[in-house]
Amino acid sequence: MIIPKHDLVRARVHFQGGASRGLAKYALLSAIACRLVANCRPFPLYDPLTLQPYELFIGLRYTRAKRRNHFISFISLISMLGMGLGVMALIVVLSVMNGFQKEIRERMLGASPHLEVVADGGRMEGWQGVLAQVARHPQVLAAAPYVAGQGMLSFGQSVQGVMVRGIEPSRETAITDLANKIKAGELGDLRAGEFGIVLGSDLARALGVRMGEKVMLIAPQGSITPAGMMPRLKQFRVVGIFEIGMAPYDNSLALINMNDAQKLFQLGDAVTGISTKLREIDAAPAVAAALQSQMPQGLYANDWTHQNSNYFKAVQMEKKMMFIILSLIVAVAAFNIVSTLVMAVTDKQADIAILRTLGASPASIMKIFIVQGVMIGVIGTLAGSVCGVLLALNLNVVVPFIEHLFGVQFLAKDVYYISELPSDLRLHEVLLVSGLSFLISLLATLYPSWRASKTQPAEALRYE
Repeated sequence: MIIPKHDLVRARVHFQGGASRGLAKYALLSAIACRLVANCRPFPLYDPLTLQPYELFIGLRYTRAKRRNHFISFISLISMLGMGLGVMALIVVLSVMNGFQKEIRERMLGASPHLEVVADGGRMEGWQGVLAQVARHPQVLAAAPYVAGQGMLSFGQSVQGVMVRGIEPSRETAITDLANKIKAGELGDLRAGEFGIVLGSDLARALGVRMGEKVMLIAPQGSITPAGMMPRLKQFRVVGIFEIGMAPYDNSLALINMNDAQKLFQLGDAVTGISTKLREIDAAPAVAAALQSQMPQGLYANDWTHQNSNYFKAVQMEKKMMFIILSLIVAVAAFNIVSTLVMAVTDKQADIAILRTLGASPASIMKIFIVQGVMIGVIGTLAGSVCGVLLALNLNVVVPFIEHLFGVQFLAKDVYYISELPSDLRLHEVLLVSGLSFLISLLATLYPSWRASKTQPAEALRYE
């Protein structure tokens, strides 16, 4: 049988904060006497795993009540702020790492082929047959030959090392996105026999060269003379400047016509390899394995995941480490929840004693303080999630504002692959971070709640 409302009114006075300790004991004794006379149960029978309304009510009230000990309220606030800060930092950092990886991947694949077939020693004879064989694969959208080599560019007093790539402009537009990255000139201006060259924007800036001016390209392949090895030198006219937005390409890549590259590197009719564009970039490893099984000895198929595997593995490792490190912020906030509840249990000894005497089980007492602790975690988690999502979605506005305000640059273009701070927010990661934060806050409530459930009513009221 449940205690009627009029029998509990005196006991509830104590929880409303409007009575002294003496009145609390009077309310306690009155409620007990009423129930003994009526020969009924103070609290109804219930499943220990079911949360009863009074447990939820008292737990929520403890969360928002003004305590006599203001230090407890301060620690509760710090716990919420710490939980929110940790969740927000995790969401933003994971979004930035995702955006960084996505942006680099798109820019890499925009400037380089999805898959390459190369010859051992860098010289592929009879490449026409290999090109036809590669193009027959159902996953291959386009294929083109290319020549690659290293050299040095000289203009005036400036000298820069470069990666030279000889291409057929008509075929290259189907392989990469370089044609759309041209800032000045056109990729089609690389005509055979005219010795034109297209430079990266940073490379052209470092050399101090402009459109139409001539630069000296020095190739390591040369002639043996009595004075020693003489490198090959050839003047090229700048017919275009491109900007991909990635330092490794903009700083050191130079494009020339494939026929001119064959002459420069003394390859004759041979090429370095075959570049391809696939229908599905994620199918690159499987396509590479299939082509490798068909290639004659001395030819190798390398896909973009293999060529950049170290980089993408490093990004994944950094992402995992950042997740672990930033999770410690949430863990520290959880320790504050433990401290808050331990002090709250000490502060509410008389309340616990009254509830126990009225018939509340240890499980009910435990649930009350679990509700209080979980509410701290839920409020912090929700606040952190909302702030983290808003910040991640508006990084393209917030970061430039901070850079302009303080006169700093977070990502220097000459150090990092990209100069912007991208963001790629993923719902499953937001749910993962929020769920982890909630779980940590729930675990943090167990010990203080268990300690509250062990309170002995007579011992708690002895000095009241």
